[in-house]
Formats: sequence, C-alpha cells, structure tokens
Amino acid sequence: MNALLPLIISDTGLLALLYLVLSGVYLLVLPAVVYFYLNSRWYVASSVERVIMYFLVFFSFPGMLLLSPILNFRPQRRAV
Repeated sequence: MNALLPLIISDTGLLALLYLVLSGVYLLVLPAVVYFYLNSRWYVASSVERVIMYFLVFFSFPGMLLLSPILNFRPQRRAV
C-alpha cells in the first residue's frame, strides 16, 4: 500500500486522476444533467432555448450515447 502512495501524489498520478475525473464528468454527469433538463423543458421552451438545447445535445453526444440505454424518457401523452 505504501508503494502506491508516491505514485498517487506524483505529478503523473495527479494528472491521471484529473483526466479520470474530467472524463467522468463529461461522459456521465453532464449528459445526465442535460437529459433531465430536456425532459423538464422540452414542451415549453422558446426558440432561443431550443437552440441552446440542441447545442448541449451536440456537445455531450458521446455521453448521451452511453446513457441512452439507461435513461429512456418516453414522450408525454397529448391531451386530445
């Protein structure tokens, strides 16, 4: 256990940890936030907000592909 401590504290270990945290945020956290934002605002968004929504989906597309089998939001039923 003590042999791993200098590796984690070293610059290389710190950089690897930083890359791991940033990739987790980009691939899991940001797309989940975008999914829930889209689910709550999709039917009431203005045109400018819809452009922002499309940009967020484009920006977090790899994470959307990872989360799409898990987060499957069905469209709301229309009141006729």
